[in-house]
Amino acid sequence: MAIGILFINSSVSTLHSVPPCIRHVTEFPATLQRQGWVAFKKSKTLGCSAARCSATAVAESDERLADVERDDSLAADDVDKCSNSGQSDGGRLRWDMLLSTEALGEAHLLRAGSVTDAHVLRRKGRLKEQDGLIEFIISMHRTHSPFQVMEKMERWVREHFEDPKRSTLSRLIPSIGCFHTPLPLVRALQEYDDFALLSRRKFVPPNFAEIRHVLNIAQVHVIGEQVSLITFDADGTLYADGHHIQGDNKMIGHIVKLMQHGAHVAIVTAAGNTLKFENRITGLLEGFKVLGLPPSITKFFHVMGGECNYLLKVDSNYHLEFVEDKLWKSEDMFLWKEQDIQKLLDDAECALRSASARLHLPVEIVRKPRAVGAIPKEPTIYEVLEEMTLTVQMQLVDAMLPFCAFNGGTDVFVDIGNKSVGLGALMSYLGKRPYETLHVGDRFTASGNDSATRSKCSIL
Repeated sequence: MAIGILFINSSVSTLHSVPPCIRHVTEFPATLQRQGWVAFKKSKTLGCSAARCSATAVAESDERLADVERDDSLAADDVDKCSNSGQSDGGRLRWDMLLSTEALGEAHLLRAGSVTDAHVLRRKGRLKEQDGLIEFIISMHRTHSPFQVMEKMERWVREHFEDPKRSTLSRLIPSIGCFHTPLPLVRALQEYDDFALLSRRKFVPPNFAEIRHVLNIAQVHVIGEQVSLITFDADGTLYADGHHIQGDNKMIGHIVKLMQHGAHVAIVTAAGNTLKFENRITGLLEGFKVLGLPPSITKFFHVMGGECNYLLKVDSNYHLEFVEDKLWKSEDMFLWKEQDIQKLLDDAECALRSASARLHLPVEIVRKPRAVGAIPKEPTIYEVLEEMTLTVQMQLVDAMLPFCAFNGGTDVFVDIGNKSVGLGALMSYLGKRPYETLHVGDRFTASGNDSATRSKCSIL
């Protein structure tokens, strides 16, 4: 399970109204540039591979919950607290890095003024706010107080973390995946409650963004001491869609500090044109150059491009260069045949053309060596692109190779492989384990290309 946090939309001038204890977490990464509160959400639920609950499952949650409540009536209500002892100096530094507000200054990112920022939610759209676990937690508030909910959820998450096949959550949310870490949800709620007053409200229950924010705080607390690999999506996370990392991007300072403290940082993106992508992060590479970062520091930075098809590192001139495939690709990836790749792309292109014709949406088809996409020729809405994406996913369900069909917000693309494959290969290459790894992204819905990372690590 996983979660992250961050205000995004509105001016930074509103930041002074946020209490320091919340401000630290909310200012962490800028994935946030597009999400009101960016969630480190769960694997197919929270953070790791927490799964999404269907509408039917959510509707039945009350009945299931009642059954579990009876079964659980004799269970201890003790809620494990995160231990603050035994933290290594390195862990303490990384925790400080995750929560630090230093170097943000007048961040040029638009940030949400509050968790109830209606503009953020309208802009994001309901389809981007789907999450089975969060919806289930919201439903529990019909019969429980916020602290009662989080006490039970904390206990159930730990239970599921230890035995996912026979856990309470596996019965309440059958599609739930795994959690890579326990979550100190009560502690997180206590911190957030000072700001949002959830426990003091009588008539207004917590909304989706608020529950996600509590989950985010909990995940950041539990992983902050041990994280040694942080990966970021690019568009919509480190910078706005279609934009670039400029020299004044405040994330540059965070990335450099993480690297200086021995944490690996990588960008995992769908972008396949490596030269074009280097132009997009010129500000970051220039920052490395201006600071005169030695190879002993720049070795901690990588870019995984095309979802999982290219791995790049920083050379001595502060440009990107390829890492040899034999050094990082998995055995399965070497078994992919070119003829199978082209067949998958042909089938994907056919599915895109068919879906766009059915929806009366004129599109331009873009074909790349490891991807094919449809770019609308006229304005359309997110839901139409969502329909195209899900249509392609269904038509390619029997594909011989892993793929990722995703709604990019302004287009629909199908890539060979996915971020789960890429992140898994990167983790193996760097020798990192799931509980040491955190992925920060903005597309964790069924049609998003970040959702695949939930099976590999905690997410934000």
